[in-house]
Amino acid sequence: MALMAERGGNGAAFDVGVRLLTPDGELVDDPRFSVRAGPAQTESFYREMVRARRLDEEATALQRQGELVLWIPLRGQEAAQVGSAAAARPGDFLFPSYREHAVVWHRGIPALDVLRLLRGVSHGGWDPERYQVANYVLVLASQTLHAVGYGLGVRMDGLTGTGGDGQVVMAYLGDGAMSQGDANEAFVWAASFAVPVVFFCQNNQWAISTPSSRQSPVPLARRAEGFGFPGVRVDGNDVLAVHAVTSWALDHARAGGGPVLIEANTYRMAPHTTSDDATRYQQAAELAWWQARDPIDRLGRLLAHTHDEAWFEQVRAEADMAAAMLRRECLALPDPAPRSLVDHVLVGDSSLLREQRGQIWEG
Repeated sequence: MALMAERGGNGAAFDVGVRLLTPDGELVDDPRFSVRAGPAQTESFYREMVRARRLDEEATALQRQGELVLWIPLRGQEAAQVGSAAAARPGDFLFPSYREHAVVWHRGIPALDVLRLLRGVSHGGWDPERYQVANYVLVLASQTLHAVGYGLGVRMDGLTGTGGDGQVVMAYLGDGAMSQGDANEAFVWAASFAVPVVFFCQNNQWAISTPSSRQSPVPLARRAEGFGFPGVRVDGNDVLAVHAVTSWALDHARAGGGPVLIEANTYRMAPHTTSDDATRYQQAAELAWWQARDPIDRLGRLLAHTHDEAWFEQVRAEADMAAAMLRRECLALPDPAPRSLVDHVLVGDSSLLREQRGQIWEG
C-alpha cells in the first residue's frame, strides 16, 4: 500500500494515507485502490457534504443563541463521514459515537432528530431498528463493544460470509477513543471471533486538547497489526479515497474475512464542542495547512471541470433551505412531558419505575 507523504502544518513529514484526489482536485492513481464512485454518486457526495456543513453551521448558531444545550461540530470531517456511510449497504448496522451527523443524515434520519438529544427533549433521537443506526453515545469507545457484540450475533446467526450478500457492522470512533480500554477490548474480541466489523477511526488530530501525536507515535492504523487484522490509513479529506477504502473493508468483512481498522486522517476545523475554545491549542499554521486541504473545496475543484457556477449555486441554495427548515423545526419542538424522563429506561416496566413515574408531578 502506497502512502502519500507531505510536510504537515508543523513542517514535519506527514503520511496522509491512501489518496485518489489531490487537494488541487486532480485524480491520482493508487496501486491498491481505485475510484468506485461514478459521476452521479460523486455529485451526491458534494451535495451531502455541503448540506452537512451548512446544517452544522446552523446548529452551532442555534446553540450560541441558547436553543441547544450543546453542539458537537463536524466541520472538516465531511468527506470521512459521507464517503464511509455511502460505502455501507442499507442493511449494514452502524454504531456512531457523537459527531457523526453526516453519517446519520446519509441514512435518511431527519436532520432534526440529531438535535433532539442536544435540545434536551429526547434521550436518543431516532429508532435504531428503522434506520439500522444506533443512537449516539457519549461514553468514549463504548460503541465499539456494542458493535462487536452485534457483529458477533450476526456471525452466529450465519448472516455474513454468504457469497458477499451478508450483513456487516461499522463502528465509528475518534483518535481519543483509540486510547480507551473498551476499544482495545473490542479489537481483541473482533479478532478472536472473526467478527464482521469495520472500525472506522476519524483521526481529527485532537482528542479535545490532546494531540493525536501524543497518544500514538505511529499511525493509528498500525495498531491493527498487533491484533491480527488489516489496518489502512486513508486521506480522510478525500471522499473518493474514503469511499473506495471503506468499500473494500466492508467487502472483506462481508465475505467472512473478519475485522478491519480504517484510520481516516482528517482535521477538526472547529471546537471539540461549543463549550471548548480550540484557539487555545490549535496553532494558526496548522489550521491553515488543513484549510488548504478542505474536503469540500477539494471535490469542488474536481467538479468544476464539468459543472458551471450555476450548479454550485443551486447546491448552496438547497443547503440554505435545509438549514432554514432545521431552524424552524428546532424552535417548534414541544417540551417533553415530565414523566417521559423515565421512559425507555428498561425494555419492559418495573415496580420501581412505576413508583418513580407516580412521584413526578405533571403540573
